[in-house]
Amino acid sequence: MTTNEKQMDRCLKLAKLGAGNTSPNPMVGCVIVHKGKIIGEGYHQKYGEAHAEVNAINSVANPELLKESTLFVTLEPCSHFGLTPPCSDLIVANKVSKVVIGTIDPFAKVAGKGIEKLRKAGVEVEVGILENECRELNKRFFTFHEKKRPYIILKWAQTLDGFIDIERTNEEFGEPTWITGRNALRRVHEIRAEEDAIFVGTNTALKDNPWLTVRRCPGRNPIRVVIDNKLRLPKNLNIFDGLVKTIVFNSKKNGGTKNILFVKIDFNRDVLPQILKELYNKKILSVIVEGGKQLLESFIDTKLWDEAHLFVGNKYFYNGISAPQISGNIVSSENLDSDKLIVYKNC
Repeated sequence: MTTNEKQMDRCLKLAKLGAGNTSPNPMVGCVIVHKGKIIGEGYHQKYGEAHAEVNAINSVANPELLKESTLFVTLEPCSHFGLTPPCSDLIVANKVSKVVIGTIDPFAKVAGKGIEKLRKAGVEVEVGILENECRELNKRFFTFHEKKRPYIILKWAQTLDGFIDIERTNEEFGEPTWITGRNALRRVHEIRAEEDAIFVGTNTALKDNPWLTVRRCPGRNPIRVVIDNKLRLPKNLNIFDGLVKTIVFNSKKNGGTKNILFVKIDFNRDVLPQILKELYNKKILSVIVEGGKQLLESFIDTKLWDEAHLFVGNKYFYNGISAPQISGNIVSSENLDSDKLIVYKNC
């Protein structure tokens, strides 16, 4: 690793501290180096609050040193007024001599304009240090702005013999059929805490009566999304408790209360593009699709997915509802007691 790469790696570690709290903004980390020594650090801690560059500059004990310092940041400094002033203006005002950037910001209001502003002000700018790592850090943000849709994570649990559920009667509805153990379940909740929304189909909502919340680890609850074409789901289901924002895609009506929002779509047309467009318009950067089988397969068949998290439980059903079939690049595998988590990326 070069010296610049080591400093950018530190920026990446700082940026990850904001995971789950910055959306729809990206995670960003920043360090300020004077004569080989870090004199300031910062990261974007929460959406609507100060950006990483602001926090790093404010942490410098002697601002006079900024004139002789290099600022490292994972993402191009913003150049527009949003909820906070432009970071590029702050860098120029403090006469920072050099800025090293991981990757260009894909957001149309920035997209090179921050770099241009810095260079016009006489700041030396270097771009592309650990670029792949910086893009991977904000894969949700880049997908949202480049593909105009949320980052899509498919998730399900299956048995060793390839089933996601038993065949259940109505009397067996109301509780999930558990396949994995406690450690895997905690991992599911950790994943939920990092994403903006969680999506299930009508049958899953009816059969499992899930909460779709974060309960087994610290973190915020994702927005709940459900398809209910004819509005036949009982209002006493857990997803309608009103405690977490819930979006119900249906063919009947728009409107609703603060936390239960009904969105009407045309079920005579392809449903997924309509839903993803609505989620994009609501600035939802990522969504976990938790089932059921029909919904998961609709994403797989249309190749509308970015990652798949497959939990394999140490259990056999011998018959029942077979798991979806997926192909992609396996990027990681994690043992969770007697269970396993395999993560695929769409290739």
